Amino acid sequence: MNQADVSKLVSKLRIKLYPRARKFKNADGPEGRLKKLRKTVTALVKHERIELNYPRADEARAYTERLISEAIRHGDCHKTTMELADFWLEEKQLVHKLFKVLVPRYQTCNVSYTRMYKAPRPYPGDYDKKAVLELRGHPYPALVTDMHNNRNLIHNVLLDEAKKEYRAAKYIEFAAKITSAEQIAVKEDQTTSNVSESSLVTPKSEQSTT
Repeated sequence: MNQADVSKLVSKLRIKLYPRARKFKNADGPEGRLKKLRKTVTALVKHERIELNYPRADEARAYTERLISEAIRHGDCHKTTMELADFWLEEKQLVHKLFKVLVPRYQTCNVSYTRMYKAPRPYPGDYDKKAVLELRGHPYPALVTDMHNNRNLIHNVLLDEAKKEYRAAKYIEFAAKITSAEQIAVKEDQTTSNVSESSLVTPKSEQSTT
């Protein structure tokens, strides 16, 4: 089976995954780590925004993206997808939310289904990196305000004034070109009228001499 056929079988993730080694310590070993990831994915689907350690958020994000992608691709009538949802979602009522709420929300989505932000670390406290992991389209207020549309920020004010000055200079330049073109047209009309008058006058002078 070539690479094109394999890509048809597996959904492509919409986030970047960097090939780096992960070091997770858990007292229960790999099973405890997997159980913690399942709890993270379940909490994300349930609450749609959670705060946790950065490495676990980064890993749980990939599993959530794959779960939502498979649900959108195959639907709730696909046996393997239902087994996948049953495995990752510990609270079984969230399976209904996955197929009836999240799938219609992301049906026409062209970007990733999740966002992840770096959160500030508490001081004094542990030195682990914190992150906020959330689903797109959640009902909570945005963590990062849209700075581009805020016209009261200093850089937006300066840009607006620069645009006004540029437009005023362009208007003056266009007006000067129009006036110069009108003056040239008037001069050409005067010269053509003078030439026509002179051509009409010369035959009369010639007739008088004859």
